[in-house]
Amino acid sequence: MKMKTSEVLKNGDKCIVTGGVHSGKSGIIGDINTSKTGHITITVQQENGVRFKTLGKNAVVQKEE
Repeated sequence: MKMKTSEVLKNGDKCIVTGGVHSGKSGIIGDINTSKTGHITITVQQENGVRFKTLGKNAVVQKEE
């Protein structure tokens, strides 16, 4: 599996969180928002059903080949 960073995050993409409180966790991007200050936040749903929010800059999109 090859990983790449993506400028454009999309719902349904698989990602790994590489920074912040949730670093090391992975899952599927479910919701993308832009805050009033301009930061992108995403909701990630793990395989076990647990969801968490993190900043988009902390996520790396997994690309399966």
